Order: sequence, then structure tokens, then C-alpha cells
Amino acid sequence: MNNELYKKLVDLYAGRELPSELDAEMEAAAAEDLVLGREMHTLRSAVDLLHNDAGPEYTEESYQRILMKLYARGAAIQPKAPSPLHLQYHLPIQG
Repeated sequence: MNNELYKKLVDLYAGRELPSELDAEMEAAAAEDLVLGREMHTLRSAVDLLHNDAGPEYTEESYQRILMKLYARGAAIQPKAPSPLHLQYHLPIQG
């Protein structure tokens, strides 16, 4: 195969979506073309890192922070869940 076709298949190689024989052929072509090899290996390592990433943690604090930003910008939002008690201010009782 020619190098143009290999360059078009790099994204499939990075996602491990190629058949094993074509994958081996891509590896052989990468041994001869250093630019192609660097692109293949860096893209595959980036895809692997993204697949192994757990993603952002969305906590109650994150929810409340986003909600307060929306309120500050004037959004009229009525959440279905009641506001948690730990966000309420406790005022001292004076008698």
C-alpha cells in the first residue's frame, strides 16, 4: 500500500479498530517512515489515555456551584430536588 492510505488509516490504528494483519502492515510501514510511526504511536497513546480516564467527578458541591453561577446570571431555574441543609445559613438566636 502507499503512504497516503496509511496516513488515512492512522485514526483507525489509534482506536485499535483495524484487523490484526492490517495492524501489522501499518507497524511495518511505520518502521520505514519515521513521521508516520511517530504520528501512529502518539495518537494511539492519546486514545489509550482518554479511554482510561475516569472523567470529571460530579459532586453535590459541583452541582451547587453550577446552580449558583446560573442564578447569578439571571437564570430562573426551579430544581426538582430540595436544597440541601448544609447550604443554609444558621443564624444565632438572640433572646
